[in-house]
Amino acid sequence: MASEFDIIRDYFTRPVSDARLGIGDDAALIAVKSGTELAVSTDTLVSGRHFFADADPYKLGYKSLAVNLSDMAAMGAKPRWALLALTLPEALANPDSTWLTEFSNGFFALAGRYHVELIGGDTTAGPLNIGVQIIGEVPAGQALRRSGAQPDDDIWVSGKLGNAALALNHELRKITLAPEEIAQCLPALLTPAARVELGQRLTGLAHSAIDISDGLVADLGHVLAASEKAASINITDIPCSAVLKKYSRQKIATACLLAGGDDYELCFTAAQANRREIEALSAELAVPLTRIGKIHPGAGLIVKDAQGHAMTLEITGYDHFNP
Repeated sequence: MASEFDIIRDYFTRPVSDARLGIGDDAALIAVKSGTELAVSTDTLVSGRHFFADADPYKLGYKSLAVNLSDMAAMGAKPRWALLALTLPEALANPDSTWLTEFSNGFFALAGRYHVELIGGDTTAGPLNIGVQIIGEVPAGQALRRSGAQPDDDIWVSGKLGNAALALNHELRKITLAPEEIAQCLPALLTPAARVELGQRLTGLAHSAIDISDGLVADLGHVLAASEKAASINITDIPCSAVLKKYSRQKIATACLLAGGDDYELCFTAAQANRREIEALSAELAVPLTRIGKIHPGAGLIVKDAQGHAMTLEITGYDHFNP
């Protein structure tokens, strides 16, 4: 079994240019630009809870950073630095294993795309567990928050929702997709897109934002609670793939769309006066942005069906303690 220091040296030590001191000391040192604030977030992925034990290590490395980049996107922050805490079973830390090579390649492939530097972390032995902390920068006072939604704001979502949850339910044998259908859905689950550029462009344009990690209803609910507002959305307006539409009569597909989670798209609110600018931004970035409802005074969320009636929701989102 490789030592902790062998693993760090061989798989995770890379030159850094934006940090004053990276991997190799008791702590990293970073310099904060004048007029900026730090946005800091962390996520933990646990084998058997958040991913299958036999998950492709390259895609797992990629996703472990992607879910953190999504948090930066939701704040309108530019991701800069990351720390990785990795707990490894002995079999994966074996020098003959390709797991660490593939995992680190996936992690750094995405890190390189967004110029994120790995500046520290920890490694230890035990059940497979991946913890990533990310640090980003945002102009002072301009971070997007959950608490800014205003009455009459439009509610928007990026991309299409539900494919990741649909793929997961196929893997769990709760629904059976055709080979070409699962091929279309799996990328959303295994290698999600983080809307980093979109988030930064929404600063000054959106009133509030959140990334959809635990399901649209649950995450929009967090915005409403923080903003002390109510909302109504129309299920027929929520963008989804042709695959999910095909199964839309099944309850499980509706649950995937509204509460499945793992979408890592952005849900944000903005004044109606900004519609044209948001539509132009959608075209410029080639990212679909769809209006799905409106913010109201009061409290609570109403999801309307195709006939305009309020739906009864059995599941509102993913619960990490009661999945």
